[in-house]
Amino acid sequence: MSPQHTEKTSIGLDANLTAALSYLLGFVSGIVVLVLEKDNRFVRFHALQSVLAFGAITLLWVLLNAVPFLGFVLGVLIIIPGSAVVWLLMMFKAYQGEEFKLPIVGPIAAERI
Repeated sequence: MSPQHTEKTSIGLDANLTAALSYLLGFVSGIVVLVLEKDNRFVRFHALQSVLAFGAITLLWVLLNAVPFLGFVLGVLIIIPGSAVVWLLMMFKAYQGEEFKLPIVGPIAAERI
């Protein structure tokens, strides 16, 4: 059973809710939460992981769109559905109070917080 992070953050919300919200708008909400939350390690981990993961996904989308037609098709068929799955999974895991680490960016986020 995952620990429930019901303590209040400096933002004024429960930690698990704030962590889930850090994924809501991708890297943008991650940056906002990272800037506003100074104390809670759990929330800061999820916010940084959101910034790293969705920043990388956005960069990959931009690079794929530089390739005419094929890049766009690959982006629509792979990047959009894949990022939707990651987005939903991470919001769910954060809300459940779990510090779920994505490959590559998860350990980086855990190390930097």
